[in-house]
Amino acid sequence: MSNTMAVTDANFATEIEGASGLAVVDFWAEWCGPCRMVGPIVDQLATEYAGKAKVTKLDVDANQQTAMKYGVRSIPTILFFKDGKLVDTVIGFAPKPALEQKFKLHSAN
Repeated sequence: MSNTMAVTDANFATEIEGASGLAVVDFWAEWCGPCRMVGPIVDQLATEYAGKAKVTKLDVDANQQTAMKYGVRSIPTILFFKDGKLVDTVIGFAPKPALEQKFKLHSAN
């Protein structure tokens, strides 16, 4: 059971840009090998940070508008938003400790 939710071009403004606190978006695609490697890590962090961070996934193949808006050119890309503002980016595969450090940093204040 995943604690992540899917976001789309249609609901991104409401779910992410309108969110208070920390919102994390994993930009991914089904065919992307590194995305399949980072996905379970993002799911684990979503569980560990339940109540502290909203963790979402956006399929770039189906939602190209949002990917273009934020300049996502390679995947996986994980964007961190604080109160609707982009505050951090991780591009490519990152191990759990590296992602966890970002979650800690941005959920702390």
